[in-house]
Amino acid sequence: DPDLGFLTKKETEVKLPRPTRVKNKTPAPIQITAEQILREARERQESEIRPPKQKITDVHELGDYRLRKRKEFEDLIRRVRWNKSVWVKYAKWEETQKDYARARSVWERALEVDYRDHTLWLKYADFEMKNKFVNHARNVWDRATQLLPRVDQLWYKYIHMEEMLGNAAGARQIFERWMKWSPDQQGWLSYIKFELRYNEVERAREIFERFVDNYPRVNAWIRFAKFEMKNGEIARARNCYERAVNKLGDDEEAEELFVAFAEFEEKCKETERARCIYKYALDHIPKGRAEELYKKFVAFEKQYGDREGIEDAIVGKKRFQYEEEVRKNPLNYDSWFDYIRLEESCGNRERTEDVYERAIANLPPAEEKRYWQRYIYLWVNYALYEELDAQDMDRTRDVYSLCLKMIPHEKFSFAKIWLMAAQFEIRQLNLDRARRILGTAVGKAPKDKIFKKYIEIELQLGNIDRCRKLYEKYLEWSPENCYAWTKYAELEISLSETERARAIFELAIDQPALDMPELLWKAYIDFEISESEYERTRSLYDRLLNRTKHLKVWISYAKFEASTPEEEEKKKCLERSRGVFERALSYFRNSAPELKEERAMLLEEWVNTESSFGEVGDVELVRVKLPRKLKKRKQIETEDGPAGYEEYIDYIFPEETQTTNLKILEAAFKWKKQKLTSE
Repeated sequence: DPDLGFLTKKETEVKLPRPTRVKNKTPAPIQITAEQILREARERQESEIRPPKQKITDVHELGDYRLRKRKEFEDLIRRVRWNKSVWVKYAKWEETQKDYARARSVWERALEVDYRDHTLWLKYADFEMKNKFVNHARNVWDRATQLLPRVDQLWYKYIHMEEMLGNAAGARQIFERWMKWSPDQQGWLSYIKFELRYNEVERAREIFERFVDNYPRVNAWIRFAKFEMKNGEIARARNCYERAVNKLGDDEEAEELFVAFAEFEEKCKETERARCIYKYALDHIPKGRAEELYKKFVAFEKQYGDREGIEDAIVGKKRFQYEEEVRKNPLNYDSWFDYIRLEESCGNRERTEDVYERAIANLPPAEEKRYWQRYIYLWVNYALYEELDAQDMDRTRDVYSLCLKMIPHEKFSFAKIWLMAAQFEIRQLNLDRARRILGTAVGKAPKDKIFKKYIEIELQLGNIDRCRKLYEKYLEWSPENCYAWTKYAELEISLSETERARAIFELAIDQPALDMPELLWKAYIDFEISESEYERTRSLYDRLLNRTKHLKVWISYAKFEASTPEEEEKKKCLERSRGVFERALSYFRNSAPELKEERAMLLEEWVNTESSFGEVGDVELVRVKLPRKLKKRKQIETEDGPAGYEEYIDYIFPEETQTTNLKILEAAFKWKKQKLTSE
């Protein structure tokens, strides 16, 4: 073990004696008390050997005693010269022998060993003062303060001695010598208190001036101002505060200075001055260091201010909170929105614009749209503020143009900004600028919203050729967009350009990929029906059925045939409708037998159509084809195996029932034949 040196743990263990085993546990006939044991121990204790008291009867014995003691001390010093306590004991012993010259000699020898130890100097000077050797004590203090000028205790003791002797001039000289070494704050304050004890106010003021020059701190100036205030010099105190603000207005502790200055003006009943000081401080001190200042300002306004002043103070406090939030996280756009809302409610345009500028300077960390979606609303609000509140149209235009430059359009864009910029120019009756903005948007970052709005604007202005060009651009950019094709065709229909509209529809349905083809086909069919082109409509339905055999297409076709308003008999309409239903039923029976539910829905629709024709219709013709509904159960299969059953509805059609009956008869005939063969 390294802590035990050369010893082991076993060697250092405390070995207790083995407890003796008690065989007889019965009580002894004579019981011994603890008191008896202590008494016996005291009686048997041997008397203490004390050294005999030595009495000195004559001068020779005293000389021998002193010689012996001095020899002991000298021998001890030779052994441990560095031990200061030995020197102190030696000097104090010589002092007890009233041999002051020898005691002084011992102190001097001790200082030769280590003159940097200020405790030796203190004890040496204390020895001289105690024995009323004033000049010797002064000599010691002078030497001590020259050798150790940074030890404040030496100066304090020296000055205290001179003051106790009534030597104020000497004490002042010592203070002056000390001040040349630029001591800490407490040294200067001690000098000032010394002068004030002797009612030397002018001298104290001069010392304060030197103090604030040597120690330019906030608390030094505040002490100086309070000193002047205490002496009734209000103008001088104000002058102190003003000089301090000029010199230390940007200091880290400036908040404390401004609070003290405002409280001083408050005591002087100068509330307007105090309010100005608070506002000046809040404008110049960084928000992170002005928390206490805000609290004081709010309390001041509650005490002396009117409603507006109190509101200003509360707004200032909220402003401070928002400044803290945006300083911690400049990309927290919600905090910026709240801050902007606060400034807008105050109605200070310069402040509001400054906050907007600071907010939009914090760009998102990456060029991805999800990071920009919140940020872009800062620009939107900024532009709206400049247009509606500030009514500065040139600045609004600059905001929009700068915003459009900031957005990386090659990666993503915001249609909202383009449209807002264009609508702003329209409100300013500047159509050329609006067209230029929207044209740039179509070229740089084409989007559905931009095309729709641009076309809407041109349509309202009656520029049909521009609308056609825009639709062409729209369809070049997005040929699969059924909405664009439909709206283009609707434009031509509204202009009675039937052939153009039909050509557009033909181009649209020939596209290899469409996002919502069912809407396009429906619009085309409705167009042909509205033009009473029934043969073309039938042709369209046939072309559509070549592409898809969806149930809705069959039903729509059948309904069209049933509702064709030709000057023919109802019977022919019904026959054509039945023909469509028959084709559909044949398709579902032969090509898609698994679509039983669609087939059942088709038959129900056929029944409704037959019943709508009244006497001409034959409902029974269809009713025999209707299926029966059966509830069935099937097992639910999961990755872990079967997990129960679920119910579903199955449809049994009449032809399926006949097939089942034939199979039963065939199986019965086969069984009978096998039985006869076996017999």
